[in-house]
Amino acid sequence: MEKDRIIVVTGVTRGLGRALAEVWLRQGHRIWGCGRDRSAIEALRERWPQGRFAVVDVADWEAVETWARDCLEGGEAPDLLVNNAALINATAPLWQVPVAEFHAVIDVNVNGVYHVVKAFLPAMLPRRRGVIVNLSSGWGRSTAPGEAPYCASKWAVEGLTRALAQELPPGMAAVPLNPGIIHTDMLDRCFGPAAAHYPEPASWAEVAAPFILGLGPEHNGQPLTVPGF
Repeated sequence: MEKDRIIVVTGVTRGLGRALAEVWLRQGHRIWGCGRDRSAIEALRERWPQGRFAVVDVADWEAVETWARDCLEGGEAPDLLVNNAALINATAPLWQVPVAEFHAVIDVNVNGVYHVVKAFLPAMLPRRRGVIVNLSSGWGRSTAPGEAPYCASKWAVEGLTRALAQELPPGMAAVPLNPGIIHTDMLDRCFGPAAAHYPEPASWAEVAAPFILGLGPEHNGQPLTVPGF
């Protein structure tokens, strides 16, 4: 497997993003990661000095644009872009979801994906290689009561990614990826104590990281799921 890939990962400070980044860093790949938690970003910088970590809210276009410009200034471009950052609403009927909470879910889960793709993809296009993986959800292909904002956002990720796949040149790929059901902070909010019965991010990443690295042009536009999850 090709070493020393440049991999962009959003939401790198915890959960699935952090688990993926740490597997890839141990393998010798370079991570350009972002998250909103400053203390967690500083901890990542200290533990993984070979990585490049920044405090960025993907919902903020100007912040994403600045981050991407800083990353790309040396003339390199990502080999893999993983849009992982996401929020979930507190479980409630749609009409009881606060307006600000609905907007926050859409801003991060949908607008954030668009911002990161818009900022980094132009640098990838001239080489006509590279893979964009936008994390979706089982709730991006089905629905659940009380989770309408999150479902809407992940259905949007599915459609956005599959349309993007039709726009890419040969040699590239965009894939909407359902990670499966993993024990994260988000799952705790939805499932309560039952969330602890699901796999932890670190064990998931041992399977997901090589699976994602194995994606290529032949997977372009395919809605995939991490095997076993």
